Amino acid sequence: MAKTPAALFQIALIGGDTLLGGELKEVFEAQLKTAFVNAYASTGEGSFGENAGEAVYLDPLDAKAVESSGAIVAAGAAAGSLKAYSFAKALKGRVAVVDCAGHLEQEPEARIIAPVPGEANPKGDWLFITAHPAAAAISETLSRLSRWRPIVRSVVNIFEPASERGKAGAGELHQQTSSLLAFRGLDKEIFDAQLGFNLLPQYGPAAPLKLAAVERRIERHLTILLGKAAPLPSIRLIQVPVFHAYSISFWIEFEKNVSASELGHALASAQIEVREEKQEAPNSIAAAGQSGLIAGDIHIDRTNPRAAWVWVVCDNLRMTADIAVTLLRSIQSKKS
Repeated sequence: MAKTPAALFQIALIGGDTLLGGELKEVFEAQLKTAFVNAYASTGEGSFGENAGEAVYLDPLDAKAVESSGAIVAAGAAAGSLKAYSFAKALKGRVAVVDCAGHLEQEPEARIIAPVPGEANPKGDWLFITAHPAAAAISETLSRLSRWRPIVRSVVNIFEPASERGKAGAGELHQQTSSLLAFRGLDKEIFDAQLGFNLLPQYGPAAPLKLAAVERRIERHLTILLGKAAPLPSIRLIQVPVFHAYSISFWIEFEKNVSASELGHALASAQIEVREEKQEAPNSIAAAGQSGLIAGDIHIDRTNPRAAWVWVVCDNLRMTADIAVTLLRSIQSKKS
């Protein structure tokens, strides 16, 4: 007999109406068979949302709903995250909060985490911030290679997709692309600049979020995730006219000469698919909807035999969802 929702591990998902929330719900329902997802609006207040193309009413998050939950996952607006935080804090951390949107990062109980599958260990903490997906991808790549050969330094260019700004960002890119082809005016509420058919090293001055602030967040998370495993890389974040998936270009210098084939073998793992030269190079379309990283286009720097170029792609939404799933499994096992 199938278990009733009340008998399952209850997950309160704030932001079920967002782009990230939709990805989280899909992944949770596919991978957490003994869990039940209760979706709430981005703000945590009662609101109408959408499910399979149908309008649905999302109940407000309240103290009773929090008490019956095994975990709260925040993937919406700052107001929703703060509401979840206040309820969980009142319960003295008996209900874990997994903040996938990053709004609670400055709270004193926050712990930034990017667990490798099978290795999550919450240690009794209750407020978890999923690491920025680009930081998680860079950390996984550099940590693995540093176990193979000591790294002297690295430079990383990160190409940011519009979906990192949610439905509004992806929608604005779509509108700009269509309007440019039709010679119409451009929406600029999210980027305050033309992103369609363009690259942006920074957003316009009226943009609600600065690209430089995102870059600094990635650096903070990398400092925590890498620890002493590898030197902190020099990074540059660039907004590109791509809807989904990060593309990341690594330049890595080692202590000794390296070969592309050996580097590829060292990089390959359960979390990293390495594509050989004869295979299609990693790209954002191939990464869409896929877990883990895809690496390839590996070649030695022609001016430095100790350095190599590596191209890595990952689905930004799926990366966050996979981190959250791993963490929720660990939280659930401790409550069992």
